[in-house]
Amino acid sequence: MDIQSAYREVGTYRGAAEICGVTHKTVKRVVATMLNDGRDPAVAHNYDAVTDLVAERVERTKGRISAKRLLPVAIAAGYVGSARNFRRLVADEKAAFSTEHHRGRRPATWAAGEYLVFDWGEIGPLYVFCAVMAWSRWRFVAFADNLGAEQTMTFLAECFEQLGGVPKVALTDRMGCLKGGTVAGVVIPTPAYVRFSAHYGFIPDFCEGADPESKGIVENLVGYVKSDLMIPEELVVTDLVRANVKGRAWCVEVNTQVHSEIAAIPAVRLETERELLGPLPSLRPSIAKTVVRKVDRLSCIRFGSARYSVPNALIGHEVAVAVSEGRLEISEGDELVASHLVVAPGEVSLDDDHYGGPRLAPRRAIRAKTASEKAFLSLGETAESFIRGAAASGMTALAGDLTELVAMRAAHGDAALVAALERAVAFRRFRAHDVRSILAAGKGLPQPRARGEALIVALPSVPTRSLAAYAIGASS
Repeated sequence: MDIQSAYREVGTYRGAAEICGVTHKTVKRVVATMLNDGRDPAVAHNYDAVTDLVAERVERTKGRISAKRLLPVAIAAGYVGSARNFRRLVADEKAAFSTEHHRGRRPATWAAGEYLVFDWGEIGPLYVFCAVMAWSRWRFVAFADNLGAEQTMTFLAECFEQLGGVPKVALTDRMGCLKGGTVAGVVIPTPAYVRFSAHYGFIPDFCEGADPESKGIVENLVGYVKSDLMIPEELVVTDLVRANVKGRAWCVEVNTQVHSEIAAIPAVRLETERELLGPLPSLRPSIAKTVVRKVDRLSCIRFGSARYSVPNALIGHEVAVAVSEGRLEISEGDELVASHLVVAPGEVSLDDDHYGGPRLAPRRAIRAKTASEKAFLSLGETAESFIRGAAASGMTALAGDLTELVAMRAAHGDAALVAALERAVAFRRFRAHDVRSILAAGKGLPQPRARGEALIVALPSVPTRSLAAYAIGASS
């Protein structure tokens, strides 16, 4: 009413805005509403002509069509505005469709002793494992530096110990460490998780994909831990030991307070629920503690200040490392990729199969740079052998002799020079005048060969006589 009175008095938008302490646009909107009998005036937009088209397409696709896909259709229908303005229209229509077609959900009802819901959360460099009994709302929290399968099952076993029993069903999302595959939307748990659940006697269950509402009870717990437990002034999130101490104290605190949803104390309800839990197994399964390592460029991981090899194909990948009965087991996912005996710090354990075979002797390639080197090496492998032999003999004048050797090629031909070089290599004569002497001697030179096998001849056997047969006077 003040804006309307000020506008009647001064007659301008800006004058009334200065009197009322608002902008002239606000005054214009209020005055336009007053002139339209209290109704907001209809504002024209450049997309009004295609509003019905957008609404129809959003309705047909159940709110899943994108503005990028719909824009060419709107342009063909006469839309001349910007893509940004059109995205606003599509967003408004999809929001209206979502409001009118909300799927609706009914509150969950839980039976005592039936469901344990668990999940992982990430807080800085640490991961937090959260579990809650659905009926009693009893909560369990633990921190770790990895969220692998062994760590998950270790915390589940610890949670069962604190519960004093085993629930009928353990529900989680489709976490990769426990999911072996998916067929027709059905999650196949890993063999290790199946063995673990069979040993403890619970049913492993997985929620629907991309459906956090189906396990919202634990999603709320993860958010509650982040907002209520992880207070920067009281907890250093990089300190794993301190985080777990703080987490255990926090669980005791929240489990002894009245829960707002059930209007009861979770620890008290757990006493009733514990009677319906399954018994703990008499023998606890041994779950190897694993750590995560990244494979370096040497195709190795470091563990306990020692180095262990893995297949070359895993360079740059992260692998899980566990020690069991004196052997170091290295796995990627559920696949065992390497196994080594544990070695002392500073030592190296290598498997030749990880590198495609045993280590080869280093070989330095010969690279010609000068014209004489290129011409000499064009003679083939014999020329390379000559250079390697001369270098091994410390022949420092070899570079100057190459020019003379190349000149001999023109005078004697390739075949004769190659034969002379072979003889020079055999007798370790690497000067140019040695090769020239061999060429001058011609083909009548002896060709020594390596010593062969010993000649063994089978001699005939003859009868032998004793020395008494040769005595004087002996009868012949």
